[in-house]
Amino acid sequence: MHLTEAVSYLDDLLRTREVGDFPQAMNGLQVENSGGLTRIGAAVDATEAVIRDAAQAGVDFLIVHHGLFWSGAQRVTGAAYRKMRLLMEADMAVYSAHLPLDIHPKIGNNALLAAALGLENGVPFFPTAGQNVGLKFEAEVSREVLRDYLERAVGGSVHLAPGGPVLARRIGIVTGGAGGDVAKAAESGVDTFITGEGPHRSYTAAEELGVNLFYAGHYATETFGVKAAAEMVSGKFALPWQFIDHPTGL
Repeated sequence: MHLTEAVSYLDDLLRTREVGDFPQAMNGLQVENSGGLTRIGAAVDATEAVIRDAAQAGVDFLIVHHGLFWSGAQRVTGAAYRKMRLLMEADMAVYSAHLPLDIHPKIGNNALLAAALGLENGVPFFPTAGQNVGLKFEAEVSREVLRDYLERAVGGSVHLAPGGPVLARRIGIVTGGAGGDVAKAAESGVDTFITGEGPHRSYTAAEELGVNLFYAGHYATETFGVKAAAEMVSGKFALPWQFIDHPTGL
């Protein structure tokens, strides 16, 4: 198959041109290759280690959540040069999807994490970059039970700022690094907010706002979408795919 087919499919699936985002996200095709595709890779971050592992695995189409340009414009020296050289030598294309992959109603990070927790009928909330990027749910679940569910879903430990009620009834999810905006979540009426990470001040803010704040890992909460996107492309075009795991622990 040809690169343009895969890119067009993902652009339509994720509404890449329509969804607002931060300027450095540069959603869509970030690096092209010579055109042919044989193996798909999925990863959270387009880091040097990920690209090296993907090249060794024979990946020539890498789908990531955080692309190559999160630091903005930069000289092609040091790690930036090494990454570009690895990509060129492997003839590897890179496709990045940030908020488009967070908010997708079926294969988005929020939707898939919610499904893993058994939460249903989510309502969009948490306005960011021109659209709602989170989901909130009505439920009745002990916050300790919810932490157990979360730990199973992300495959690791989850930290809790227990500022809200013992029985969670209004749960909001924004994967990634939304902990610093716990006040915005509280304003929407949630009593429990699930995200990946947040600054030190977010813990005490959650206590003062009366909100349970779960830190389930920035990386861990954002593995869902890229895997699902790669699986969709794989099924559409009959190409093998694999997840390139490079956890940060954050």
